[in-house]
Amino acid sequence: MEQNNVILRFSGVTFGYDEDKPLLKEVDFSIRENAKITLMGQNGAGKSTIFKLMMGELKPQKGSIHINDKLTIATARQVIPREQMQDTVRDFFARAFTEAPYNLDGQIKNALETVHLDAPLEKHIQDFSGGQQARLLLAYALIQEPDILLLDEPTNNLDQEGIEHLTAFLIMYPKTVLVISHDADFLNLFTEGVLYLDTFTKKMEQYVGNYFDVLEEISARIERERMKNARLLKEIQDRKDKINFFANKGGKMRKLASKLREQVEEAEGEMVDVRREDRTIRDFIIPNQDVIEALTVLTSVNVIHNREPHRIPVNIKVKKRDRLLVTGPNGIGKSTFLRTLANQKDDGAVIGKDVVVGYYRQDFSGLDFDMTVYDSLAEVMDGVDEEKLRAVGAAFLLTSKIIKNKVGSLSEGQKGLLCFARFVLQEPGLLILDEPTNHINFRHLPVIAKALNAFKGGLILVSHSEEFVSQIGITETLDLGKLQAKI
Repeated sequence: MEQNNVILRFSGVTFGYDEDKPLLKEVDFSIRENAKITLMGQNGAGKSTIFKLMMGELKPQKGSIHINDKLTIATARQVIPREQMQDTVRDFFARAFTEAPYNLDGQIKNALETVHLDAPLEKHIQDFSGGQQARLLLAYALIQEPDILLLDEPTNNLDQEGIEHLTAFLIMYPKTVLVISHDADFLNLFTEGVLYLDTFTKKMEQYVGNYFDVLEEISARIERERMKNARLLKEIQDRKDKINFFANKGGKMRKLASKLREQVEEAEGEMVDVRREDRTIRDFIIPNQDVIEALTVLTSVNVIHNREPHRIPVNIKVKKRDRLLVTGPNGIGKSTFLRTLANQKDDGAVIGKDVVVGYYRQDFSGLDFDMTVYDSLAEVMDGVDEEKLRAVGAAFLLTSKIIKNKVGSLSEGQKGLLCFARFVLQEPGLLILDEPTNHINFRHLPVIAKALNAFKGGLILVSHSEEFVSQIGITETLDLGKLQAKI
């Protein structure tokens, strides 16, 4: 195969889960051999659907997808399917093959070394942290040695060391990579082109250059189009005013009015269909339950060391307006601590009586995927106020059409917005947030950070996004890494 050959091409691809409402409309683009490409688009635009079409899991309703027959494709998904959580590591990786190879254990070991994860082959997937599961997902794709590697939000749940290792790996990866991610700094280090899926036109735009350069190019293009349209609109209005004047004069003036009408039609044809920029959620407030006493008291916390939990004494109280950040490397027990705390099953933590807890789980396992979005919002309200429910949903881009759908049909980003809409309706006293930036469009993150910073209740947070954390006004940090060093 010659260097830089086109190895994948979408030609006029149209697809929609509802045939009357296409998600993709006559999409055209091509990918060259060994390219490193970012796939951009608003939450719910259809980015993950593009990956499923590439994998052959979905078929286009119109158009065609051309992939070299000799090429293999593998994808590292955003989350491990719930039905695979009971798998052992060995069973999980065996799923990557039609028939498990004789040296499967050795191949698993090599793949895990590549992603810097030490994992017993008999350990169950559900017993790994979110960050470790992210590494397992990447290793699952790599063990297949694909010619085209598809990564869907690969930095979610990874600590800084994990992100740096992944970045170095992708820069050196000798084959083609397509990445969906909202982590701009991560993308800019290795991206050499961008595919932009426009949620309004349903079409794909292709750009060459690093991530930040492409963002500037898109912004400049939008501004040029707006200026052109403003000029054309002025010309059109001027001509229409003259048409109205000359049309009533008769004779040659009517002919002039007719000529001006032709010029108006020509100018209207030159109007550029300016892309509407990604919608951003509006500023919002999370009302808080008014609690006078401490919301939670922590006297000890479990820290994982050499794969075993060790309970370490601490002395922390979280009251109104307190912001507790929980830090530490992947696998040390951050998510387990938040889960046991939220479920009030942690021996070293007590949540105040009658405190309402809003819990954001990184895998969205707190949501009932079989519920409609409407019922999921209604579930947390103390008496359903339909007007309020719909208004809050719309503020988080959960439109009247979307709230009729099941939660399981939402994109991961839309599920994240649903969680924040639920908090607004729930009015919690304590928010417990496990990687709340995962899957969320970067345009929404400053709005969410602003709301969390203004929240008058208590907040306990795990997040690998330093920029996001810096906007929230942390009052105390629980560093599990430092506690581990004492063991």
